[in-house]
Amino acid sequence: MRPLIILTVLLLTACTPAPAPAPDPIRPPTPTTTPQQQSGLMITAGEVEAASGLRAMTVTMTNKDTRPHPLNGYPALQVLDSDRGLLQIEIVPGAAGITSGFDTPPRPVTLEPGQKATASLLWRNTVTDSTVNATKGTYLNIAPADGQPWQTLQPDGGLDLGNTGKLGVSAWITP
Repeated sequence: MRPLIILTVLLLTACTPAPAPAPDPIRPPTPTTTPQQQSGLMITAGEVEAASGLRAMTVTMTNKDTRPHPLNGYPALQVLDSDRGLLQIEIVPGAAGITSGFDTPPRPVTLEPGQKATASLLWRNTVTDSTVNATKGTYLNIAPADGQPWQTLQPDGGLDLGNTGKLGVSAWITP
């Protein structure tokens, strides 16, 4: 009887499927500090200028294409945390609610091959409510305009938005 029990256990064990291998963990893309180029337009981030809680940064777009690229308006922006999760902040055209000035309306410009355009970002590292955590952006998704391909930048020092949740952006201009 004993050999029959052992044989039954062996047969049942052989019929049990092996556990599926554990899936590889999903890893976020490796952070990059170099600009990504898409559609012939390359966007780079300048240094963050800081003074008394007010922060400013210039972004520069260079036309690396062989054809002109028209622009009219503001860059499209998303601020991401260190895990590249989207932060819920308010993107403000101009500087309304952040500071005065900085509100020149957009005008059409055409970037010829090799030409550059700039836009400025402005924010405050202000904590106005001690019950709300301060927002810290590590990455910036930026596109020449809504509906165009994103480029991901990692501004030096990040975007320390306090808890005001606002980021102002100027229109594209040619220097």
